[in-house]
Amino acid sequence: MIVIDSGPLVAAVNIRDNHHEICARLLRTHPGPLLVPVTVVTEVCQLIEKRQGGKAEAAFLRSFQSGLVLIDLINEDLDRMIDLVEIYANLPLGAADASVIAVAERLGLAEVATLDRRHFTVVRPRHLAAFTLLPERL
Repeated sequence: MIVIDSGPLVAAVNIRDNHHEICARLLRTHPGPLLVPVTVVTEVCQLIEKRQGGKAEAAFLRSFQSGLVLIDLINEDLDRMIDLVEIYANLPLGAADASVIAVAERLGLAEVATLDRRHFTVVRPRHLAAFTLLPERL
């Protein structure tokens, strides 16, 4: 089980993205479930629509019918997101990244799929020393 940030999802649908192949492979081969917080879906849709248009955005949304799992936030996640955004205000962290961290913490997950090494190597999760960031090599 893994929580996925926006970067790998955007890269996976854009064949011109430098990280397309490695991200598409990760999403195809990871045993899953591949969890995507609702906040990340919104961010990804905005980025894809802006860069590639509505058909690419629809293709991304279709992937929830065949592999990606939408995960809702609960009040506990929102409380943790507030803490994270305040603690890491100088990064700044942002709500989507904070939601990925909060969900991973709540579910006790070690793996996070992200291209954002800057934020995810700085943040210290509550339940372990550091996340295992995938894909491993960028």
